[in-house]
Amino acid sequence: MDKNCQNLSAPQVKPTLGLLGATVNAMALIAPGAFLWITYQLQAAATSPNGASVASDIWAGIGLALVVAFLTALSYAQLAKLYPEAGFASCCYFAEKAFSDRDGSKHTAPTSLARIAKLLTAWSAHLFYWVYPGVMVAFMAIMIGYIYTQVTGDTLSISTLTVIATLFAFGVGYIAYRGVSGSTRTALWINIIQLGTLVIFSALAIYYRLTNPQAATQWAFSGVWDVIRPHSLSGVLIQSTLAILILVGFESCTALAAETKDPEKTIPKAIILSLIIQGIFAYLLEYFAAGIMISEKLATTVADGTTVTGMAAAAASSAPIGDLVKLLGDYVLPGVGFGLMITMSATVAIAIVGTTLSCMNTAVRVSCGMAENRELPQMLSFLHRNFSTPHIALWLLVGISSLIAAVGVRSVVGLTGIALASNFGTFILYGLTCIWTMVTFKRRKDFNFIKHGMIPFLGLISNIIMVVSILYLYSIGNVEARAEARICFLIAGAWALVSLLYVALTSVQKSYQVRLVTCLIRPEQLGDVVSALKRENLVMGMTVTDVRGFGRQMGEIDNHAPLDKEESIRFLPKTKLEIIVRDWDVDRAMTVIAEAARTGNIGDGKIIVLEASSAMRIRTGEKGVYAM
Repeated sequence: MDKNCQNLSAPQVKPTLGLLGATVNAMALIAPGAFLWITYQLQAAATSPNGASVASDIWAGIGLALVVAFLTALSYAQLAKLYPEAGFASCCYFAEKAFSDRDGSKHTAPTSLARIAKLLTAWSAHLFYWVYPGVMVAFMAIMIGYIYTQVTGDTLSISTLTVIATLFAFGVGYIAYRGVSGSTRTALWINIIQLGTLVIFSALAIYYRLTNPQAATQWAFSGVWDVIRPHSLSGVLIQSTLAILILVGFESCTALAAETKDPEKTIPKAIILSLIIQGIFAYLLEYFAAGIMISEKLATTVADGTTVTGMAAAAASSAPIGDLVKLLGDYVLPGVGFGLMITMSATVAIAIVGTTLSCMNTAVRVSCGMAENRELPQMLSFLHRNFSTPHIALWLLVGISSLIAAVGVRSVVGLTGIALASNFGTFILYGLTCIWTMVTFKRRKDFNFIKHGMIPFLGLISNIIMVVSILYLYSIGNVEARAEARICFLIAGAWALVSLLYVALTSVQKSYQVRLVTCLIRPEQLGDVVSALKRENLVMGMTVTDVRGFGRQMGEIDNHAPLDKEESIRFLPKTKLEIIVRDWDVDRAMTVIAEAARTGNIGDGKIIVLEASSAMRIRTGEKGVYAM
């Protein structure tokens, strides 16, 4: 074959990930090393509607949130096991198959439940996956600004933070651009670093409590049981709505199914393993350790000049975990408090790299899958020839993330509101997945009441409660909290409006426009192709022509010697079919023709789709789809 023809070969997605690779990619998105630092202040400052602190229920809230996460994770695992061929579209594919399999249809109509479910899932998935990286990019810029202030005493300007955020977004985008293998190696080392750091922090914190080097007398918690026990129902519920935000991401490996070996077994295991390691091991351990060491020795000065201590200091500090690490460095490892704090903050920054990278990889693959399904612009499905990465979608996401970060570094309220919108999409996505699990398995012979009924139902109820709780708590909060809720509603509403308009326009186009499908096939396959098209009710007429030609092989065929340079090109006999089909039926028609015409040998032919601006039935004057 000519070398130039070889270079035209479509990029292939190859399964390279094993259980370790799929798991570490999901683990990187959960990122306990990042979220302990980022969210502890919010959790310590949380209050009930009557203004009472609920900081004492942090650990119990995480426990409840883990239950909710596992209910959803088990639903994802069941769908991933049933549909290992889901590919990039993952969650959207699950939604479509739930109804198409139930109805026994191979092709979804524009207004079918299968398509509505797929699009609703895609809307929530994009709200989650395409907004979240921008939030993390902003957090990274803020983190770098914090480290800079601690080292120099100066403060970075907003414009400098914006530049840092943009450079970070493009840096992480470049790692993702290089392909999933490089991203996996990066995620592996990031997980090793952050888990190692958290184990060291937890061990030092527990040792601090046991030895009490500062002779503290007023501990935030009286002992082990006081840390882990529920103190009030409202406190546990409020803390769980915050804690669930740090557990999302376990499902991200489903978008890597096409790049995973034996996805039917690997992906379900990776979903559960990532949540066990990061949720049960990392989060429960580190939050227990942080709570057990807080005493009156943790102190900070608030805006009015007064000094607060203990959990109140954790609520008032911009980085309470950093303050705790300073105490560990000064009194457990004397003399290294500041250095230890800077070191841990650096590992937090590394963890932010991991969670941003993992979410970018997931986001662009979901978009690529939807574009391949012709539900998004086709350019989003283009894969890089060398790295098999959806590079057009990736660089678009990098630009959007930079814009989100530019807003986030200017306003904490704006950043929190944007994060709330992403979280809103997350819980809608999780709730929908639980519904699709119940729909998928309801009529199957392998239906299990516990796995396919009770667990997804409880997961659905839990996610609904989380959405309502988050929005309710922010809506009745202070002025800033209400502003954040408005930003969330504005983003989610605007995205819903844009999505509805896009879907409406594309649905009309696909329903009423026609395409000319031209096929060049082996003459002996004509009967099979015609029968297949009629069986699927995809054609009401066609034009068939006997033609001759050549393709990449320059007329070579199996069992023939390669052509010498002096020889003329052989023109091989082919059969040309021309068919007018609805735009909506193009993908199905191409699939049916390919399956019927394929022999697996060189020279099976080509299918070419051309836009037909219109069509007319001469006798009646009917146009468009009505002329077919």
